[in-house]
This record gives sequence, C-alpha cells and structure tokens, in this order.
Amino acid sequence: MASQGRHHTSHEIDIDAPPGRVYRIIADAARWPDFFGPTVHVAREALQEGAERLHIWATANGAVRSWTSRREFDEAARRVTFRQEVSTPPVAGMGGTWTVDERPGGGSRLVLTHDFDAVGDTAENVAWVERATDRNSRTELGNIKDLAERWERLGELLFSFEDSVVVEGPAEAAYDFLHQAKKWPDRLPHVTRLDLTEDVPDVQLMSMDTLAADGSTHRTESVRVCFPEERRIVYKQLVPPSLMAAHTGEWSMRESGRGVRVTSRHTVVVKEEAVVKVLGPDATLDTARNFIRAAAGGNSMATLTLLKESVESGRA
Repeated sequence: MASQGRHHTSHEIDIDAPPGRVYRIIADAARWPDFFGPTVHVAREALQEGAERLHIWATANGAVRSWTSRREFDEAARRVTFRQEVSTPPVAGMGGTWTVDERPGGGSRLVLTHDFDAVGDTAENVAWVERATDRNSRTELGNIKDLAERWERLGELLFSFEDSVVVEGPAEAAYDFLHQAKKWPDRLPHVTRLDLTEDVPDVQLMSMDTLAADGSTHRTESVRVCFPEERRIVYKQLVPPSLMAAHTGEWSMRESGRGVRVTSRHTVVVKEEAVVKVLGPDATLDTARNFIRAAAGGNSMATLTLLKESVESGRA
C-alpha cells in the first residue's frame, strides 16, 4: 500500500529502433556517463543473477547528487525495475521501472515511471524532486532515442585513448597533485584559471580555462568524483567543447617496478554535425578524432609530464 507521502511520475517516448536494442542500452548502466547528460559516474556491483547494485553520481537541478540503487532485470518482458537503497535529501526514497514495448508497425515505446517520497513531504521538497525527476527523465529518454536510432554510427563516433607516465615517487604525492587541482594555475602553464568547489567530500565542481596551441583560451566545466583509497579520479565535462557530444575521463595509477604508472584516459563521443562547421568543409570523422586526440591528449600529457617532474623533484 502506498504511503501517504508517495508521489508518482511517468514519462514516455517513441523510438524508431528495435525493442531489444533499446533494452540493452538501459541494461548497460556502466556506459550511461558516455550517453546520458546528467549521469557523471556509475559504479556497478553484480549481485545474484538478474540483479545488480549501482552507485550513481548525477547532476540534478544544478547540483551533484549520489545514491545507491538495486536493479532487477526481466529480459523477456524487457523491463528493469530499480529502488534506491541509499538516497540523498531532499529525496527520502525513490524507485521505478523502465519498460520497453514494441510498437505496432515496428519501433519501440519506452516508458519510465518513478515513485518517490520527499523529506518531510514538504511542498518545497516535493517540488524540487519533481523538477529534477522531470528534467532528468526527459533528458535520458531523449538521449536513449538519439542513441538507439543512430546505433550503427556509434562505432565511428565513440572512441577512447590514453597516455601515461611512470613516476619514480610515492603514489600519494602523485594522487595529491591531481586531487589538488586548485593549484594547477601555478603548476601548469596551459591552465590560466581554475575555480574548484568541494561542498561534498571528494565530489568537485571545476571550471577551468586552458590555453590552446594557437593561443586561444577554452573554458570547460566538469564534475570530478575522487576515490582516494583507489587513487583514482573520474570526471565528466558538463558542457563539452563544440566538437564533442560527450567527454568523460579518468586519472588512475598503479604500482610499477620503478614507482607508479599514472594514466589519463579519455572517452569521447564526436558531435558529427559539428565536424565540418568546426574543422572546415573537407573535414571527416577521422579528422575530428585526430584533432580531439591531439588537443585533449596534449593537455593531459602536459599535466602528466609536470606531475612527474614535481613528484620526482619533491615539489608536489
């Protein structure tokens, strides 16, 4: 029986793609940060067959929220149910269902329902949760539609790359160099400005200006989720550069025979419609991938090189 404070929402969208494809996109939550605008990071824990636990970080109404959810799968019915095990105020509890139905004549209808309780069931908290749920649901449904309908193109649009250096020094110092990004304008010549806030421990909002090779300045805004025990930082650009539909990344480190190997990894979805506009009439997807690899990888490699020098000289 529903509690007195239980509230319900429902959103749906028609998708010109097979139901099985749509279901697989929903089921593969680890890939959501690359495809869904609000989702910053997903950590997955497999439970018994047909169930999993997710720890999700996502933006909601301009803030970063995190929660833990349990999901159960019914592949035959193309249905995924979820229930938050740990919620973040003003959400007191939330659950729901993803359901994919086949449309007459082909294609899919995707329905996303939520039920939730707000802290204190106050009008202010209920309205906050409703706004966040409505905004994120509409965004997620639109992203799934776009993704499912251009699935065949995704292999050309999505790519990853990484760079690394071996640092002969303590892993703690290397991690601190990356974690204390507010010091980067004094340490990294290509970073001209950086504002960092950390209202929740190890969840950082970062606005940064970087200097490109042609002398122009580019501003990026990112969310970073830090894992000190793993010496790992994952991030997502909230507003990626014009050539990217999405950009996520990770700084990680592992022990090496001579010290610690620090790696920067990027995953990018190219915005196909921007390629010619940004790079010129003769530009192709290969041109775009090479341009992004050089620009983003160049900045990362510059950071890694200065990190190595700083740690090995004892300045970090």
